Amino acid sequence: MDAVGPGALRGNTVPGCPQRDLPCPSDSSELVQECLQKFKVTGAQLRQIQASLLASMEQALKGQASSTSAVRMLPTYVGSTPHGTEQGDFVVLELGATGASLRVLWVTLTGTAEVGMEPQSQEFVIPQEVMLGPGEQLFDFASRCLSEFLDTLPLGKQGLRLGFNFSFPCHQTGLDRSTLISWTKGFKCSGVEGQDVVQMLRDAIQRQGAYSIDVVAVVNDTVGTMMGCEPGVGPCEIGLIVDTGTNACYMEEARYVAVLDEDRGRVCVSVEWGSFSDDQALGPVLTTFDHALDHQSLNPGAQRFEKMIGGLYLGELVRLVLAHLAEHGVLFGGCTSSTLLSQGSILLQHVAEMESSPAGAACAQAVLQDLGLSVGASDAKLVQQVCVAVCTRAAQLCAAALAAVLSRLQHSREQQTLQIAVATGGGVFEQLPRYWEHTPVSKSRFLSILQDTVMLLAPECDVSFIPSVDGGGRGVAMVTAVAARLAAHRRLLEETLAPFRLSREQLAAVQTQMREAMAKGLRGEASSLRMLPTYVRATPDGSERGNFLALDLGGTNFRVLLVRVAAGGVQITNQVYSIPECVAQGSGQQLFDHIVDCIVDFQQKQGLSGQSLPLGFTFSFPCKQVGLDQGILLNWTKGFKASGCEGQDVVCLLREAIGRRQAVELNVVAIVNDTVGTMMSCGYEDPRCEVGLIVGTGTNACYMEELQNVAGVAGDSGHMCINMEWGAFGDDGSLDMFSTCFDARVDQASINPGKQRFEKMISGMYLGEIVRHVLLHLTSLGVLFRGQQTQRLQTRDIFKTKFLSEIESDSLALRQVRAILEDLGLPLTTDDALMVLEVCQAVSQRAAQLCGAGVAAVVEKIRENRGLEELSVSVGVDGTLYKLHPHFSTLVAATVQELAPRCVVTFLQSEDGSGKGAALVTAVACRLAQQTHV
Repeated sequence: MDAVGPGALRGNTVPGCPQRDLPCPSDSSELVQECLQKFKVTGAQLRQIQASLLASMEQALKGQASSTSAVRMLPTYVGSTPHGTEQGDFVVLELGATGASLRVLWVTLTGTAEVGMEPQSQEFVIPQEVMLGPGEQLFDFASRCLSEFLDTLPLGKQGLRLGFNFSFPCHQTGLDRSTLISWTKGFKCSGVEGQDVVQMLRDAIQRQGAYSIDVVAVVNDTVGTMMGCEPGVGPCEIGLIVDTGTNACYMEEARYVAVLDEDRGRVCVSVEWGSFSDDQALGPVLTTFDHALDHQSLNPGAQRFEKMIGGLYLGELVRLVLAHLAEHGVLFGGCTSSTLLSQGSILLQHVAEMESSPAGAACAQAVLQDLGLSVGASDAKLVQQVCVAVCTRAAQLCAAALAAVLSRLQHSREQQTLQIAVATGGGVFEQLPRYWEHTPVSKSRFLSILQDTVMLLAPECDVSFIPSVDGGGRGVAMVTAVAARLAAHRRLLEETLAPFRLSREQLAAVQTQMREAMAKGLRGEASSLRMLPTYVRATPDGSERGNFLALDLGGTNFRVLLVRVAAGGVQITNQVYSIPECVAQGSGQQLFDHIVDCIVDFQQKQGLSGQSLPLGFTFSFPCKQVGLDQGILLNWTKGFKASGCEGQDVVCLLREAIGRRQAVELNVVAIVNDTVGTMMSCGYEDPRCEVGLIVGTGTNACYMEELQNVAGVAGDSGHMCINMEWGAFGDDGSLDMFSTCFDARVDQASINPGKQRFEKMISGMYLGEIVRHVLLHLTSLGVLFRGQQTQRLQTRDIFKTKFLSEIESDSLALRQVRAILEDLGLPLTTDDALMVLEVCQAVSQRAAQLCGAGVAAVVEKIRENRGLEELSVSVGVDGTLYKLHPHFSTLVAATVQELAPRCVVTFLQSEDGSGKGAALVTAVACRLAQQTHV
């Protein structure tokens, strides 16, 4: 085909005169087909465009785009899509959307999808002198128009929320912050470029002084289209505009948007794909007509992709083709007209009229005659074919770009299949012809081609196309409403979580109260801390040697262990035995006989028969210890009901069972609490370890106290390990000021109301329940789950504490957090997932800080006991919450450092405190006994 340049397309002869050297009529069909063929795009070419645009998007997201022809990927700071509950009255101001006019709207959202909305609006013509005058004058004019419109409504002086649709190139740095880059569309107001247009509008409203208006958001038309989408089966998370220009936006994972430095949630990104111009991808589909159009445009070389799709250019492409065919004698008898050769004479509406079928031929004839052309019988059909070819290519190219966005979404969300709704808006969708399918609903031919091509390029995506309802009005109002909803929900969330956010002063008060309760308990006075002597008088010093047995009884399974303590370290061999239910609930004699039988079995398997090894007994039931080898069982728990044991010394019961078994000798040296075992287990590795801490299902602590401070135990020198039983701290009401209504609900529903108050604010048995009650409260306020209560969430203990650890894990993407919650039957949005995360963080942070305040009280007590300016001490720790929660241990350590700055505290995780620790208590007792004997 001949090269088509500006001169050739305009014609070098007088319009209307036949040309010489025209092709023969027999060549006409061939020339037409050759011309139309140029607009055909192959599947391979579309996939190349899809891949190239996707690569450009991903590069821009990383902040690496440098070419002016690349897409820009601008964050719009819209972080949430509507979920149907938005309600209230909103004002919308549109500036630049319709040229030299300004529109003000009053939009009422009802919070229900069924009720339609009819916005009230008024349009104001902007005088030429205002469009070209000082910027302050333009915004004062806009403010006066706002007041004039609002004066017509029956309003009081209440505060109004406004969304600002400002349709000019801007650099947006926040939902309500946008700097004008350059004026377009005939505006040239001075003093505005480089300024925040939202602030200029606020200043003008303040100068006007008539109404109290809060400018909540500044919005572009693409975002408005997405947000103005009618609620469907799922959220609409892509907006597509094909109007005079073209663009798209979509909800991206915030962690992939480099400029935001945010790792949670989503943000709407404006793709700005009109500027895409990869020569390798677009070059093969650019025709001579595209080159001619670009050369004649106001911005040659820019917006190349938009010039193949946008409604501003489709009519011009058709005009260039028709002029070319006319000049080559194929159309209009070889004659042109001055109008046909005039740029911009064929508009999108003309293309729409001429393309429509079957009325298109008659419409084409009328349009062409208005252009001063003589239309033959076959001309109208050929013109229709040209319109179809140009518009088909536009729809296919648009589909390739949309497929790139879908691929990006599918990748960022790590989904094999993607189900999503796309909101469509713009004159190309609205004006290009519609045809009737086998349903009572008509469809735009442009949309039909778009759908088919997207299905071809992204077959794994299930895409619904939904026409946007007045993106400039309803959509902007919806952005404003969503922002207002999120702000209101944020306030309610902060109010709800405020009691969990403890200040340094509050934590210091907890520390002080614990110190007072410790002192009272040690003196034998009434206190919520029992401060029980364990009769463990020293921690390991590394000289312990020998073989020891340990018995760990705390549930329906128990362990027997052989612990070899040598110069090279500790070696452990153990075996798990079960206790049948009939034994656990039978007689005490039957229970302890079974335990001895298991010990004998273990000795035989280990070749220890006949040996009398020292034994440490970890007995994890409530006991009153009156000696290292004396523990009075207060009451059974965990399903045990063996008769004749409560109120008895369990070591005596074990010894009696040993005595009943002939030829068995066991030396029961110590009964050990698991907290003490934890301290001793770590103390073997670090002699500075003088504190034990358990934070698991329950919580407790122990530490080495000066013997002179322990009432009721003889002796004034040396140390003794004190079992604090700190889970009961606050049972006397001293923690009431830090307790929330959610703590009260958990406490009242527990098996021991009013007891173990400190434990119920810290340990794993209760944190999930606290979170569940907070979530129920937020749901009742409408902050979570659209205010819809679920039966699962109302089920006690359904929210496990392990969920806190999983949800707060830094390694889990928000998508995985949502999956965890959806498994609980909680259908939630990204906003819901973020708020659930915040609730978990607040509850677990308080738990860790309270635990840290307790540890700070203990280490400060040790430091002051010894009259030291600075104490270096280690804390042995065990428990699933401490070990598995991603941030708990760090928060505990930070709190201790803040509250006890003169103590250098090292936290050591215990390895098998209940087994190894019990053996080491026994080993230390044997060492001390040997030293005393010597």
